[in-house]
Amino acid sequence: MNDLFSTTEPTEERATPSERRASRRERRRARRRRRVRTFFVLTVTVAVVAGIAFWTYPRVEEMITGGPTIETDYPGPGHGEVQVQIPDGATGRDMGAILVEEGVVATEGAFSDAFDENANAALIQAGTYTLRREMAADDAVAALLDPANRAEVTITVPEGFTTWQVYERIATVTGTPVQEVEQAAEDTEALGLPEAADGDPEGWYAPATYSFEPSDDAATILAAMVDQTVTRLDRLDVPEREREEVLTIASIVEREVNLPEYYGQVARVIYNRLDDRGGETNGRLQMDSTVLYGNGEVGGIPSPQETREESNRYNTYQHAGLPPGPIGSPGTEVIEAVLDAPRGSWLYFTTVNLDTGETVFAETADEQQAHIDQLRSWCDENPQSCGTTQD
Repeated sequence: MNDLFSTTEPTEERATPSERRASRRERRRARRRRRVRTFFVLTVTVAVVAGIAFWTYPRVEEMITGGPTIETDYPGPGHGEVQVQIPDGATGRDMGAILVEEGVVATEGAFSDAFDENANAALIQAGTYTLRREMAADDAVAALLDPANRAEVTITVPEGFTTWQVYERIATVTGTPVQEVEQAAEDTEALGLPEAADGDPEGWYAPATYSFEPSDDAATILAAMVDQTVTRLDRLDVPEREREEVLTIASIVEREVNLPEYYGQVARVIYNRLDDRGGETNGRLQMDSTVLYGNGEVGGIPSPQETREESNRYNTYQHAGLPPGPIGSPGTEVIEAVLDAPRGSWLYFTTVNLDTGETVFAETADEQQAHIDQLRSWCDENPQSCGTTQD
């Protein structure tokens, strides 16, 4: 009869010696497999834990210290100086890449974070900035928002400046040899000089204060000044065929009187003299300022001999009509006065008080002589101030 507790597998006591050996080998292999699995699980677990720690440590440290660590941002305030060019349309990340390359900030990420956290960062303008090396990202953003850090070249062209005065001003401010500036001016096509100028830029360099990048060359600077004049004439609706004449008259007016209240009347004197071909002036402007310009001067009184020199094309005592072109760069106010000169029959004007600039106008030579006598009396009383008679 079968034993109710029997099993199909032999027990250790009933197994044969070979069966017992096989069983022991199987148990050893099972133990090895368990050890391998355990080792693999532990290895993966350690790797995961290490990765998490590596990722979280800087952030935990940042929470504890209250700011980014030295590995991602410089502590500031920085040292030395470096000029950085921010191009037009640059994003915060673009700026960060530029600043990292120039050694201003430690990482792009630090700058991007600081950029995003500053509500005014979007107001940063393209241009060249003077910054420090190894700045904190927050400070770098603030520095780019500060106009004082713009590394601009500022050039002011006063009203009435001649071309040679403009070239000298550019050379002085930028450190460019004046010969290079003059050579740049010869390429009138690159300057955008209108055909009406007939190749002569005199009068087309608009008086204004300009801001340029340190990298801008003389051609770029001069082209901006010409473009400003074209823009002004466009705004005033001056026909292209009349622009050279308007600039010429305006440049003379600006040199002849120094008070805007007289601009329009002096312009009317010029118009009247141009029309007076058969009258007292015989169509001659007889302006000291044009004679002086033709001699390469910008102030003073021409001598009687200078007013008789016919070789000077700008000598309006000898040559009827307008001179060959402008004698300087007129400002917007005087151009407007020339375009809207008041009605009147004046052929003469004289500044009778050189301290105040008081100027009187006359229709006849006799009236003009009386005004000249008035000026002479004033000069006798103020010899230290008397120097110019304008007619």
